[in-house]
Amino acid sequence: MASHKPDFRRLSRLIIVTLTVIALMVPAGRPVRAQSGGDGGQQIILVRDAEIEQLLREYVRPILRAAGISAQRDISIALVNDRTFNAFVIDGQRIFITTGALLDAKTPNEVIGVLAHETGHIAGGHLARIRQELARASTNSIIALILGAAAVAGAALTRGGQGELGGAATGVLLGSASIGQRTLLAYQRTEEQAADRAAVTYLNATQQSPNGMLVTFERFSDQISGISRFIDPYLQSHPLPRERVVGLRNEVEKSPYRDRRDPPALQLRHDLMRAKVAGFIERGDLVLRRYPLSDNSLAGKYARAIATYRAGNLNAALPIMDELIAAQPNNPYFQELKAQAYLERGRPRESLPSYRKALQLSGGNALIRSALGRAMVATEDKTMLDEAIRELERAVVQEPETAETYRFLGIAYGRKGEDGKASLATAQGYFVVGAYPLAKRSAVRAQALLPRGSPGWIRADDIVNFRPPPREDQ
Repeated sequence: MASHKPDFRRLSRLIIVTLTVIALMVPAGRPVRAQSGGDGGQQIILVRDAEIEQLLREYVRPILRAAGISAQRDISIALVNDRTFNAFVIDGQRIFITTGALLDAKTPNEVIGVLAHETGHIAGGHLARIRQELARASTNSIIALILGAAAVAGAALTRGGQGELGGAATGVLLGSASIGQRTLLAYQRTEEQAADRAAVTYLNATQQSPNGMLVTFERFSDQISGISRFIDPYLQSHPLPRERVVGLRNEVEKSPYRDRRDPPALQLRHDLMRAKVAGFIERGDLVLRRYPLSDNSLAGKYARAIATYRAGNLNAALPIMDELIAAQPNNPYFQELKAQAYLERGRPRESLPSYRKALQLSGGNALIRSALGRAMVATEDKTMLDEAIRELERAVVQEPETAETYRFLGIAYGRKGEDGKASLATAQGYFVVGAYPLAKRSAVRAQALLPRGSPGWIRADDIVNFRPPPREDQ
């Protein structure tokens, strides 16, 4: 698993992040773990993982078909490194879901229900319409509303809705609320209810149970029952969970598929995904508490293997990984884990056989291909540079927005003495993460070194002449 931080700089996007989160979370805030940069931008830590992304694509694909969303419309799923249970859409092209949601969802059906809800937002065009509503409100009033809502959620969770902090935060929210803001939030409550109904429709159309959605809403209804009396329902962008639970339970009871269970093979893959998330994001002692040594399941071994190698004990982790591979020799992700463990412990040459096997078994997954190329570069063996460049070039064609691939491609070209191509790769790496001044600087250097009018020179020229769209908060 790897992380990077794309910068969502536009105010409208910050607002959409806050106001279009699904109502699975605690009330009125905490859409992601956001970090404000010096320019007021919002950052989200994204995680890339071949196994998890493939499973989530399989979860959502039939839902998108049921929603009538064309396969040509490239809807992607991004994994946010945040322990809260949350999912949201931003631009109508991407569904964001947190690691916490995957870790807490015990069945595939629970995650599929979340994805169905978010698909309802996309298919319903809710983002476009809420932008129109936002355009009618003043920037200052929207920011006040967002900050006040976040304060309520934070204080309520910290103090259980009791004491001075909870009361003070509620005062902030009440003070910032105008009639116009109440209208805006009432509009969004309607959108949320529409997304709920759409999700049930998609699940029925794909002959899947909507019960996973109900389980999720019931969980959150229980979590906020102690603080709900501090929440004004007219200042919520989502219906309160208790109301949604009642409505959803009625819909679930009508479904002919309400008692349908996930297939055992899919449940196993889901369990492995949750184990992987736990192994990578939780402390070792918490992993062992969740997956004790007495747990001999594949998921238990998977989580412990990850936690053990991340704790620095590769020699103890390798036998567990070998057990996993022996149990599922055609599982590319067990091979990938072994390779990643070798690479991260400074043994890149030993990682290569497992990376090659993982790439073959995965059908040429771009993230695994990139890792193989990076491992070849990391060996510092000049005889591998040409092969490393071929793999990295293929990886950026498959996944053109992975900055780490460009970085190692630049290193590989630099070691071959091809400085123009090295500068171009560096520029492209900076560009995909939004570091435009650094990207332009490297692109200018690339143009000076590449033949004028060549494909590489033209790509560098595109970066040099790129003008970021104006920020909407200025």
